[in-house]
Amino acid sequence: MRRVKIFSGSSHPLLVDTICERLGISPAKAELKKFSNGETSVSIETSIREQDVFIVQSGSRKINDSVIELLIMISACKSGSAKSITAVMPYFPYSRQSKKKSHRGAITARLFANLLSVAGVHHVITVDLHAPPTQGFFGQPVDNLHAEPLIARWIRTNVPGWKEAVVVSKNPGGTKRVTSMADALKLNFGMVTTDRRRTDMHGSNTMMGSGLLPSRMSSGTDGSHENSVETDAETQIDPTGAAEVGTQHRGPLSPRAQISGSVASSQVPARGFNEIPRSSPLFQSIGVDSVSPPTSRSPSHQNIASPSGLGLSNDVLEEYTDERAREVITGRLIQGHIVDDNFPSPLLSTMSGSLATLPDTGLGPSHYDNQPVDPMTSSIISNMSAFPSDHALGGTGDARDESDEEEGALKNPEVEHTITLVGDVKDKVVLIIDDLIDQSGSWIAAAETVVKRGGAKKAYCIATHGLFGNDSLEKMEECQCIDYIVVTNTYPIEPERMRACKKLVVLDISKLISEAIRRNHYGESISALFQHYQD
Repeated sequence: MRRVKIFSGSSHPLLVDTICERLGISPAKAELKKFSNGETSVSIETSIREQDVFIVQSGSRKINDSVIELLIMISACKSGSAKSITAVMPYFPYSRQSKKKSHRGAITARLFANLLSVAGVHHVITVDLHAPPTQGFFGQPVDNLHAEPLIARWIRTNVPGWKEAVVVSKNPGGTKRVTSMADALKLNFGMVTTDRRRTDMHGSNTMMGSGLLPSRMSSGTDGSHENSVETDAETQIDPTGAAEVGTQHRGPLSPRAQISGSVASSQVPARGFNEIPRSSPLFQSIGVDSVSPPTSRSPSHQNIASPSGLGLSNDVLEEYTDERAREVITGRLIQGHIVDDNFPSPLLSTMSGSLATLPDTGLGPSHYDNQPVDPMTSSIISNMSAFPSDHALGGTGDARDESDEEEGALKNPEVEHTITLVGDVKDKVVLIIDDLIDQSGSWIAAAETVVKRGGAKKAYCIATHGLFGNDSLEKMEECQCIDYIVVTNTYPIEPERMRACKKLVVLDISKLISEAIRRNHYGESISALFQHYQD
């Protein structure tokens, strides 16, 4: 390649050497040093006039040094009359800060994009942005390459029984990426989600999780407002009088009425706010085969009686059975690990603990456990649950918690979380996929859920960027539920850590980046880099 110069920053020189080797050129010479006070100094030691310059600088442990070094190199090349300057960032720094977290928060990704533009960059090449809309922060073209074809090819080649595998997202925010991989491999997909457990000291659901209290204690994700929608005429009947109503009915009962009437007459009269109404289609459709085992069903389903012994034929029971109920499994998560159902529950918070110790004066949990609930009151609470909590203006309440925030919440010993697995993973290989691995808490929780609760055979943790903050790599290595950790070399990993981790598999991304550089230099289309090729 003529009239091309590729400069290497100090963040990932091994990747730059591999890229240059594939392109058949040598890295251009530049002197990078620091003064005694920590200032960065850059000197370009070769002519770059009217040449296409590519500066390869990824993230590193010293991320701020890498960023300022990249900006200075771009400015130096601009001063050297380069024809074009392309910043090649396999891992885009500050990509996780692409939206405001609070009123006084900063959109740091946009700030970094502005700094690159002011420095003089003409083009940006990166791999798997954490938030693809970040491309809109630039006034220059951005090529957001995807490592999905490379990862999919590795899966087809190295994962035994991959055709029966299930692709799983470890949080709701990564479902789009997971469904894309599932479509490429023609596989089923699932999702794991965690939420703070909404129970009191006695283990029963209370108003604390109904959405009536609009603080962070409830986000509406537990589905209580959906379960409480009552449109049938039976919802106006007091549950305590279900038996008398059933005896006064004239004529034969339908199979649905027989199931609902028998179940209602055999249960505790009072119904909690988060329980499924007896008139709900979900309640009426639950049969013997769809009831989850005791170790995997949620507390709100513990009181549902089996319709066996009602004299109904199997055909009738199968007609009113929700087979999808088998694919939803819940578990208890304490300090980031799955625990048994009989494990003692910690205090949720100071407020929940104080409410649980109040006497029976209308505020304690016994008031809600022992008093019948008026259907109108339940409907009002359900409607209020449908409104999102007013966290902040401007949509900041929808901002995803980053890995550090998730890690802190999962490791809190005083908070119990409910983790839910959606999808059938029993006796299958599970591919847990996200864009990066920083902290290990959510990955370990997802792996333990699919293996211990879902019954999966193996769990692969797969991501494009392996940041591995603190001792997260070592913790994932120690986790018995994780079989392999697969990342690319977009982010530098210390050689000693790589040698110590036997589960770690690092895929080479240099072929993808070198081809993008070549096509950019010759003005060719890069559409072929996004396509999947069969072996």
